[in-house]
Amino acid sequence: MKIGIIGAGNIGGNLTRRLTALGHDVSVANSRGPHTLTALAEETGATPADIADVAKGARLVVVTIPLKNVPDLPAGFLDGADEDVAVLDTGNYYPQQRDGLIAEIEAGLTESRWTEQHIGHAVVKAFNGTYAEDIIDKALPKGDPGRVALPVAGDDEAAKQLIRDVIDELGFDTVDAGGIDESWRQQPNTPVYGLRGGVEEITEALAAASPERTDDFKA
Repeated sequence: MKIGIIGAGNIGGNLTRRLTALGHDVSVANSRGPHTLTALAEETGATPADIADVAKGARLVVVTIPLKNVPDLPAGFLDGADEDVAVLDTGNYYPQQRDGLIAEIEAGLTESRWTEQHIGHAVVKAFNGTYAEDIIDKALPKGDPGRVALPVAGDDEAAKQLIRDVIDELGFDTVDAGGIDESWRQQPNTPVYGLRGGVEEITEALAAASPERTDDFKA
């Protein structure tokens, strides 16, 4: 599969490592330019790219950047992607720690709905509560009883299924967490956030979530 990854931090870097190892054709971009991705490209075989070009021909695009930087993504960066491109959003709103105040999210808009509105395309939310090292260290074969499960939220059922299939290939189970308007259930400081659990534990944690944002994650 042709995959474009925007963001080469902890999550983006480890997804690049795993997805290239599985044989996917991965292009990776960051805000500092392709010349800063030489080491990652040499390690993995991924292709360094500009953000404006990274999605060209891609069936899957991963957006894994600080939420505050989403409005800075170039207009039309998805224009050259596959017509059925699925967009995976790993982002979180950290108002005190990094992002500053985003009024719409403070007023109750889910983080991924806000991202959708800025990029003009439906997204699927996953990996936002995953420890980056687990992408490398916790992968297990399908059917292994110790497999970790990840919540996956999104409105586009075909895109959600494609991403769930990729997550399965990466070595993790998934739990359908509903649509993007329900994705508050996996935002920071909810029971499922950072939980290393199986399908049953993840399902229970999603059900136990409260829509009230905790004080640590309010501006």
